Amino acid sequence: MRWLASVFLAAGLLFPGFAAAAPASAKSLPAPSTAAYSSVYDDLNLFNQAFDRIRRDAVQQMAGEPLVRAAIAGMLASLDPHGAYFDKKALSLGRGAEDTVGLAVTLRQGTVRVIAPREGSPAAAAGIKAADIILTIGKKPAGVMTLGDIEKRLQGPPGSVLELQIERAGIDHPLKVKVTRALFSLQTVSSRLLGDIGYIRLAGFDAGTPAAVAAAISDFRQKRGKKLIGIILDLRNNPGGNFASAVKVADEFLDKGVIALIEGPQPPSKPIRAKAGDLASALPMVVLINRGTADEAELLAAALKDNRRAVLVGRRSFGESAIEAMIPLADGGAIRLATTRFLTPDGRNIEGKGISPDIAVKPLKLVKIKEGLRIREADLPGALKNPDGKTLPPAPAAAGPGAAFASHGDEQLVRAADILRALAIAKSPDPG
Repeated sequence: MRWLASVFLAAGLLFPGFAAAAPASAKSLPAPSTAAYSSVYDDLNLFNQAFDRIRRDAVQQMAGEPLVRAAIAGMLASLDPHGAYFDKKALSLGRGAEDTVGLAVTLRQGTVRVIAPREGSPAAAAGIKAADIILTIGKKPAGVMTLGDIEKRLQGPPGSVLELQIERAGIDHPLKVKVTRALFSLQTVSSRLLGDIGYIRLAGFDAGTPAAVAAAISDFRQKRGKKLIGIILDLRNNPGGNFASAVKVADEFLDKGVIALIEGPQPPSKPIRAKAGDLASALPMVVLINRGTADEAELLAAALKDNRRAVLVGRRSFGESAIEAMIPLADGGAIRLATTRFLTPDGRNIEGKGISPDIAVKPLKLVKIKEGLRIREADLPGALKNPDGKTLPPAPAAAGPGAAFASHGDEQLVRAADILRALAIAKSPDPG
């Protein structure tokens, strides 16, 4: 990070306009030593030599300005999987543009991987899943593009068709997927009662998310009162969103403790602390996570896990902890750069590792099995006859939140409900 800031400052000697583009934070960095300056200028001289030879000797000739922009994009791609360079035109087109696909992706070492499709988006409707690898966008290989180019190519006018070729684990051939672009509204919070358990689905984070979560808890209290035994918070396939909103949601469930540690270019890490007051009044909680749980959703999951406030159920999360900033450049463009990152309250860096659930549960597909031929007592020779001549009524369907989702094959949700019921039984007074 410090090296990059120095390059932007010093590059003004090589390419006009770069000095004015340096991040403001670079001014607060300690003055480097003479040896550090010497090392930086050696690196810049090396870059200048390579730049000059490429411009003069490459069989495919390119002007200096596109080469400089390609160099910036290359630096960002090597440093930050979410970093991107936007020239003036791309930045102006992106301002106020609507998301017509709903796909969160990352670029790492030439591989474009889906973090998760947004809930209710055209990408979700087309069947794209978390961890899918995008091979081509249209007819162009995705791995040769910058992240900025990828994001620009994914978007388009409503009604237009996006053609993707993807690779999916467990399938030995590429899949061709067509996504019809459309405007969609992301509902970040949805909730319902599952018997005596409150279920809150968080599909993302925006400015209205904390208030919607608080309203859901209030609704649970009003309808179930003291009969409410716990809350399930579903963060599966939540790729993140507004950082401040995620922190506020975590604070709503924590009465004390650290929500996250913020780590910047200069030590030490700074804690974000929870304020007094738990809207759920310490009710037991289970948080559902999977490999599509990323970034701010991981911040929330880690805050509840490390503060022993919730049990995490599901699969390991994505592993993204960057907090990004858009930094304007002198040419009217900008770079998107991770300037800080968060650590979990226990000080763990989840970047590239993710969060492990307390209880690992893989998604299962429940299939009804035919019983086949079965012999009962009444079928045996000489069996005693029942004088009532009546048959027993069929057993009633199982009640409770687990049963509500068993038919849909949501094994993780069923397990979460079982955990909360077990905790409720363990807390209940002994009738004897």
